[in-house]
Amino acid sequence: MTLDFKKSATALAVVLLTAPALTAEPTSKVVAVDDIEWGYLNPLRGELSPGAADLWGDRTEDTATGMLVRFRKGFESPPHIHNITYRGVVIDGLMHNDDPTAEKMWMPTGSFWTQPAGEDHTTAANGEVNLIYLEIDAGPYLVKPSKEKFDNGERPLNLHKDNIVWLNDSDLHNLEADGVQSTYLWGNTAAINGSMVKLPSGFEGSISTEASEFRAVVISGEISYDSKDLETAVKLGAGSYIESEGKFTHEITNSGNEAVTIYIRSDDKYNVK
Repeated sequence: MTLDFKKSATALAVVLLTAPALTAEPTSKVVAVDDIEWGYLNPLRGELSPGAADLWGDRTEDTATGMLVRFRKGFESPPHIHNITYRGVVIDGLMHNDDPTAEKMWMPTGSFWTQPAGEDHTTAANGEVNLIYLEIDAGPYLVKPSKEKFDNGERPLNLHKDNIVWLNDSDLHNLEADGVQSTYLWGNTAAINGSMVKLPSGFEGSISTEASEFRAVVISGEISYDSKDLETAVKLGAGSYIESEGKFTHEITNSGNEAVTIYIRSDDKYNVK
């Protein structure tokens, strides 16, 4: 029998080059809210601008980004537009976001809104502490004058927490633990989407996923979090961030007296059990 060493070497090279893609280790990242480094949403305005901190992505680049934004009590922006659509989830305080002539509708912790690109609006804050999670699918995140407003075909949504419908189970996510609830917020269930889960007091379980993009932000409450990538469990308060890529299990305990709410951006289903 005669061996063709050139063909054998080529075949071996293909195996070596493709093997890592098949056996890539899942990765994760955890950012506690107390460790976040803050800047300004509009650096040119300095302290007159809301504080901001990217949790993932880069709001100054043409990429999807998730960030925290905090506002002083009494803050109210002048009418303006954005070049891109964004979503907001209230973590703390009372927020208003609507047309410049609209009456104030203060949205508390757990409320959700969307702001279409080009839509004229104002944003105001009325809590002692006001903190939101803000998410964009493309950037950069820019503020522009109202005179440049345009209609991109989308419509704004203000969803007060009292109007959110929570489900004990759904066809989007698999909820196997007693007392856990979920609500669907945006996106395509066959692609990237956003939802929230509510973990009851005393919950001790996990959120498992095989998503190539899984991002979670603690909206209310405090959890004890652990995973294979940590040497010991960590406490994560509201505003903390978790991400994973690939098959991964996030171990979570809620030892508090109130339910914990977590916002999740994912491109695949996740299981809570």
